[in-house]
Amino acid sequence: MTEWLTQKTESGKRRFKWLETLLALGAAASLLFGWWGYSRYYERQIGPEQPIPFSHRVHAGDKGISCLLCHYTAPVSDRAGIPPLETCLLCHRREAIHYRPIQDLRDHYFSNRPVFWVRVNWVPEFVYFTHRVHLHRGFDCVECHGNVKAMDRVVIFKKFEMNFCIDCHRKHSATHDCFVCHR
Repeated sequence: MTEWLTQKTESGKRRFKWLETLLALGAAASLLFGWWGYSRYYERQIGPEQPIPFSHRVHAGDKGISCLLCHYTAPVSDRAGIPPLETCLLCHRREAIHYRPIQDLRDHYFSNRPVFWVRVNWVPEFVYFTHRVHLHRGFDCVECHGNVKAMDRVVIFKKFEMNFCIDCHRKHSATHDCFVCHR
């Protein structure tokens, strides 16, 4: 009789150990998935971290700098692009030069090292899009990019997918010809 009880107890201990391991793995997976999900959600709420912090809220919002001062190629070319460091140095040759991020920016500029910014908005390469046409037709940057003047880090306001573009073209009685965007 005691032999049967001992076997039952050993078997129960093994099952309990197996259950403990399974619960520990489940908890670890839940934490990892939770962290990943939260970081993705958080990044969508405040935007990705950049190698050198840059606040559109401070520059475009508080200081009132026009989008087109930095993104000066938008009205004359297909891409607005990320401004070159020379553009930053228009002000930051003299302004806030002792602020650590500005020192980093200046170090990159004066040592001729590029800053690898994290791209936020993009259109697939197979799609032809030009800021020039849209700006000349009177569209405000806010319509596609959201209120960037209120953003410390730029977030994706709209996903630039075909439905978004077609809906906008319909709303504004623009062409729906496939070859306008797909060349």
